Amino acid sequence: MNTSFNIVPIGYVLKKNESTRIEIDHEYTEALEGLNGFSHIIVLYWFDKNDTQGKRNIRKVHPRKNPSNPLTGVFATHSPVRPNLIALSYCKNLGVEKNIIHIDEIDAYDNTPVIDIKAYIPMDKLIKEDVTVPDWV
Repeated sequence: MNTSFNIVPIGYVLKKNESTRIEIDHEYTEALEGLNGFSHIIVLYWFDKNDTQGKRNIRKVHPRKNPSNPLTGVFATHSPVRPNLIALSYCKNLGVEKNIIHIDEIDAYDNTPVIDIKAYIPMDKLIKEDVTVPDWV
């Protein structure tokens, strides 16, 4: 199956001095209504500064860029190199003013395109079994 999708930015991460914010395009401002009621948000963004065909073709990495960690498939890591460069960060919502979301920090560069925002809703019963992770985590 060879399907493609058209994803467009809804805004951009802006970092200046000690301030980090997400500026949402004005056409999406009304979509921010109610977000001030949430202490945290999930931000999905595009690793645009990492977007090369070579990096998209990488299938295994040493987790956390540590060569002593075992070579591992990118889907089992949080590596920024992957077939689709979608990134996800949990951020503290410091407040929304018009089309600006003030956040504490994010693992993204200045002017990184944001593709979606979701309110963080904790779900304590989401995973019903014991969670295990590899030793390198």
